[in-house]
Amino acid sequence: MFTGTYTAVVTPFNRNGQVDFGRLKALIERQIAGGVDGVVPVGTTGESPTLEYDEHHRVIEETAAAARGRIKVIAGTGANSTSEAVMLTRQVQSLGVDGTLQVVPYYNKPSQEGLYRHFSTVADLGLPVVLYNVPGRTSRELAVDTIARLAGHERIVAIKEAGGSVERVSAILDACDITVLSGDDMLTLPMMSVGAQGIISVASNVAPELVVELVRAATRGDMAAAGCLHARLYRLFRDLFIDTNPVPVKCALAMLGQIEEVYRLPLCEPSEKVRQQLRQTLQELQLL
Repeated sequence: MFTGTYTAVVTPFNRNGQVDFGRLKALIERQIAGGVDGVVPVGTTGESPTLEYDEHHRVIEETAAAARGRIKVIAGTGANSTSEAVMLTRQVQSLGVDGTLQVVPYYNKPSQEGLYRHFSTVADLGLPVVLYNVPGRTSRELAVDTIARLAGHERIVAIKEAGGSVERVSAILDACDITVLSGDDMLTLPMMSVGAQGIISVASNVAPELVVELVRAATRGDMAAAGCLHARLYRLFRDLFIDTNPVPVKCALAMLGQIEEVYRLPLCEPSEKVRQQLRQTLQELQLL
């Protein structure tokens, strides 16, 4: 159901610190023009921890309205609390989104049984669910055995795998039938070489055409072409994570004139060293 390139789209703010919905719509149009298969609003890259509930809902609403069915929209409605995740997911069901991204609950460290019940409860609402394993952010890894159990639910259709391990892709696909999407731009090619079917990407905010081209090459089995694109994009993949995501990608988009460079505390602007490195990389890719 979800294969190809999905952009974990940033949430742009204006100089007053409010969500800039005009810029958001322009970003969605840019992604559509770049050929992506879909977008993921209000994930980690969309600064979900600092959005108010009404902002969270409206960003997803405006994203779905801007997409107008031309690309898929996977709404970031995960939460630390199962009841909150249910509330957020139920609120977006009528907006025409295609699925929901559900992160492993962070900070409270649930057991594997707790994780199974959490994701199953959200999936019972009926919206297709993309699980999100990102232990670097949540301190908990969604075990392969738990993924296999969850894959038995008809509404749990995919997993965004951001555990930093290509071997995990093989283990998941060996254990169950579920779509695996890379959650790390740097690992898109190696993960696809062993069975992943795409990427939920940060880099495609900046260079959608190139990321799409890489994923399409890997999908058709042209690993030589995909390898060349990976090498070309390597520095961008690297440099978008030299500071906490989404700080570098928002800085890069601001350099490209697509958004204002505004963050919400506790996130703040990068150092001058990071800024200079990003600028050089964008120039080398002829994006700037």
